[in-house]
Amino acid sequence: MALSAGVRRGYALGSVATGTFGTVPGLLLLPYLTDDLGVAAGVAGLLVLVPKGWDVVLNPIAGRISDRSGLRRPFLLYAGIAVAVTFALMFAGPQAPPALAGGYVALLFLVCATAYAFFQVPYNAMPAEMTTDTDERTRMMTWRVAVLAVAILISGATAPLVVEAAGYTAMGLYIGVLLLLGTVGAYLGTRGVPPAGRVAASGSLATQLRLVGADANFRNLLVAFVIQALAIGSILAGVTYVAGHLITDPAASTILFAAFVGPALLVTPVWERVALRRGKRAGFLISSAVLALGALTLLSTATGSAMAAYVGAGITGVGYAGIQVFPLAMLPDVAGEDARRTGVNRIGVFTGVWTAAETLGLALGPGLYALVLQLGGYLPSTAAVEVAQPASALTAIAIGVSVVPAVLVVASLFWLRRYALDEHRPDELPAQEERSTDAG
Repeated sequence: MALSAGVRRGYALGSVATGTFGTVPGLLLLPYLTDDLGVAAGVAGLLVLVPKGWDVVLNPIAGRISDRSGLRRPFLLYAGIAVAVTFALMFAGPQAPPALAGGYVALLFLVCATAYAFFQVPYNAMPAEMTTDTDERTRMMTWRVAVLAVAILISGATAPLVVEAAGYTAMGLYIGVLLLLGTVGAYLGTRGVPPAGRVAASGSLATQLRLVGADANFRNLLVAFVIQALAIGSILAGVTYVAGHLITDPAASTILFAAFVGPALLVTPVWERVALRRGKRAGFLISSAVLALGALTLLSTATGSAMAAYVGAGITGVGYAGIQVFPLAMLPDVAGEDARRTGVNRIGVFTGVWTAAETLGLALGPGLYALVLQLGGYLPSTAAVEVAQPASALTAIAIGVSVVPAVLVVASLFWLRRYALDEHRPDELPAQEERSTDAG
């Protein structure tokens, strides 16, 4: 079923919220803890990770709840508002002592991540229900990734500027407004889209998770995507450190981020054509190779050359655009095929597991980067006292944004190559054994 351009654009507006929330915490939360509140790098990495780890448990539950409700859109509105409010409060807490300030941030981040789960999971579940046409889903994801790129570019490029000009509290309020705009836009833009006509799968959540996990295509796609999310999280976490300690240009953080995200606005339509002509898996493999190559070029940041860093970020950004388009278009294919074959709706569970794993991967990225910094001897500082970093810490800053993510992306290809659904049209798939949807 073809969708109108208005519905595609309306749905894509939700990426203003997902792009902003997926970017700014990974970009600024770790530096806020280590360089403004005086929290040790290892502890800061743990504080960032724990609320995200909670999502691993919560997201499948959120998916199951939205499956049973039969409606996705109300979740977008109410949960999105909660995300906007709690995000603003997260940067408006006490500044000292470090233990109290860090604990406050961790608590608010936990509440914010909980609300985000009930926005993100229903939002990601909607494409599988809005159309059964796999090419139409690719077009939807092209619009979504284009908006996502704009959201990431705006939020990621301007948030550090707001911090420099007015501080972290003002930045929290500013990002809260962006989150609210994305929430309302997606809710209003998808008016008139009918809910799915399938019955929610019966049985316990554990039973549904086992059935979802038994899907080989989903499992291979998920593992590849999570490993790449870990790589992206590490790159994003390192941007501020590269700009502040290697390039030492006040505008470097904004330019680096723009060079990373900006190419998506140009190459996303190209990746769509690749998907339509060669298939989504082939496109995913190609874009992953470009991402790994771009990440390796970021090792040039160790030289302090701003231009080399910007070129490397641009190459990385071309690959990044592709690894957003393809998996987001492949997920509804997997979930929709399961619903078509079984006649029941487990789409929320599929997307719940997906978003939980994605959230964990993006959260582990800053944690992994913090570990690299810790091993390199990075020294924490406060807003009042800046500490000179040893040479080993500067080397760790460069390795964390280049070699580490490149190795991760290459490793992800082992699982991606085993994804097979893209080799067939849905109506040409061989018959498979029906799964039981009873309660066990």
